[in-house]
Amino acid sequence: MDKKVIFSENAPKPIGPYSQAVRVGELMFLSGQIALDPKSGKLKNTTFAEECKVVLENLKAVLEAGSSSMTNLVKVNVFLKDLNNFVEFNDIYEKYVGESKPARACVEVSRLPKDVNIEIEAVALCKE
Repeated sequence: MDKKVIFSENAPKPIGPYSQAVRVGELMFLSGQIALDPKSGKLKNTTFAEECKVVLENLKAVLEAGSSSMTNLVKVNVFLKDLNNFVEFNDIYEKYVGESKPARACVEVSRLPKDVNIEIEAVALCKE
């Protein structure tokens, strides 16, 4: 199987030596997304809700660039700086994944890149 690097202009450019995603066969492995605005490169984290939505929109953009979608997510790993935000995150997350309900882990971590409050990485099926 060939490995294909996935890139979307509608998601932040990588800030290190990695790809936004890599597709192998019918699976796409998405790198962690944080609340960076793809156009300005600046953080959009005035509120936790805003931060979550930006992260999920970035994830969605990479999925679409790799011929997939939020409903094709298979496994999601969520990293939260504070698990007290778990309920608020779930309310926002559910609007993005709907009834597809991928497998998921959610853990509290001490620190994330650029001191954000949330990072999400995922694995998805591809349509083609």
